[in-house]
Amino acid sequence: MTEDAGLVGAMVETLVKGFVDHPEAVAVSGGARSHTLVFELKVDPQDLGKVIGRQGRTARALRALVGLAGEKLHQRTLLQILE
Repeated sequence: MTEDAGLVGAMVETLVKGFVDHPEAVAVSGGARSHTLVFELKVDPQDLGKVIGRQGRTARALRALVGLAGEKLHQRTLLQILE
């Protein structure tokens, strides 16, 4: 993972830690898969609902931020939320 991609992962981790009940369980990993940077977000099972949000709004917002950061890097990016 490049330094810029690491910054994107750190951004996601910092944002999510700010609104979950178990910030110590938040982990973001990333890697490149066929010209796409994929970030995997893992949280405590009790916080999964907060990360997804009502009707998926929070998850959509996080994915939008990751997508915008990817545009700045001229790279396609994805955010996967793992259970």
